[in-house]
Amino acid sequence: MNLRLVRTVSWALLGVALVALLVMALVRRELIADGTADEPPFYANFQLTDHAGAPRSQEDFAGQWLLVFFGFANCPDICPTTLAEVAGVMDGLGDAADRVQPLFFTVDPERDTAAELADFVPRFHPRLIGLTGTPEQVAQTADSFHIYYDRIEEAAAPGGYTMGHSSQLFLFGPDGGYVTAWQYGTPADEIVTDLLSRIGE
Repeated sequence: MNLRLVRTVSWALLGVALVALLVMALVRRELIADGTADEPPFYANFQLTDHAGAPRSQEDFAGQWLLVFFGFANCPDICPTTLAEVAGVMDGLGDAADRVQPLFFTVDPERDTAAELADFVPRFHPRLIGLTGTPEQVAQTADSFHIYYDRIEEAAAPGGYTMGHSSQLFLFGPDGGYVTAWQYGTPADEIVTDLLSRIGE
């Protein structure tokens, strides 16, 4: 076998190996995305203040399943629609609802004080907890949860601006690890069925 053929075969084998590694990485990413990988891709991590003015962290909810949504009180459509769905999920879980804690994280700390959230979140469900903090705390939390948000100037909106943000409803397991997410508009009954199958009810 001449040197040129050896080099050609070696490069071909290297290419096959790289393709195999890429396929394995993509498969693992898909497993992570639907919550079937052994190790969660990330864990809930935050230091914020709830709508009653009490400090809260992920440790306060250890052992519970967490339904997590990021939004803001002045949101005209996506946030109230999703929180109404969360209320439907909580009601639909029956006795299993005691094992699930719904959380609403603001992406608008400038307007969403604890007092503002205390007026906003109870409109949807008594179990729902609203969380806010300093702009730095909110930014750190958003980064930890891998969500997007951005201030958008809009003269007609309260305060002259609105917020763009990720619209998924996230699920975290009792260990605080990410499990899955449902896209905006997923009906409450579909979420209830999926959630009950995961928590073993």
